[in-house]
Amino acid sequence: MQMQGGNGFSPDEFKLSKSGFDPNMPGHMNQHSDEMILRQEPRTVRQEGSGISLPVDTRLEMGLMLDEHLCALNVALHQYTKHHWLTEGAESFGSLHHILDEHIDVTQKHIDMVGERVARLGVVPTAHPVTQHEISYIKHEVEGRYTMRDFLRNDLEHEIKIQGMMRKTISRAHELNDFGTVQVLEEVLLKREDFGYHIWSLLEDDTLVRGMNHLLDGQNDIASNRHLNDKLTQ
Repeated sequence: MQMQGGNGFSPDEFKLSKSGFDPNMPGHMNQHSDEMILRQEPRTVRQEGSGISLPVDTRLEMGLMLDEHLCALNVALHQYTKHHWLTEGAESFGSLHHILDEHIDVTQKHIDMVGERVARLGVVPTAHPVTQHEISYIKHEVEGRYTMRDFLRNDLEHEIKIQGMMRKTISRAHELNDFGTVQVLEEVLLKREDFGYHIWSLLEDDTLVRGMNHLLDGQNDIASNRHLNDKLTQ
């Protein structure tokens, strides 16, 4: 049985039916809505095209998939930023602080790449931070300070989930001859795999600084002591 998220979607499904205004969606309605001139509803596609010679149905499907990646990357960015702020300890405060800096900078680049592709396909990308979290197939960890190992495990689960969902979109884009989306996502995916490898390596169970407890109980700081979950919905 597949897990169901709070919105009724499986964590392995794209929310292709989430298109247009939804009064129950955070960020879709506020006191300014009636004061602005609306040109296009969120997560919809321009029927007349945007200069890219793909059918309207293809542009909509690809744009909605890409928009979920855009939302997920924003969630990952916020979580990386929190962990960057809270680095501590002999092995983390210096080197890990700089590693997370790179993850933040490159994730910001990926957000721009994917968001630009959504717009070029004629789809309105999701930009409201609360709406992004609702649409995203990964969810931010709960508030609070936890161990650096917990922080990194949460980041690794995000990266593995992002990789798997991007591969699905790349496969579908090949089927629809959307090679522009393929090129964008393949570049992003390769770097997300690098990030996953970075974090996995940091979590390996060999370390110079962990005291002597691991010699006494054989358990502390072993990377395999927590199940890696790539299907988190909240």
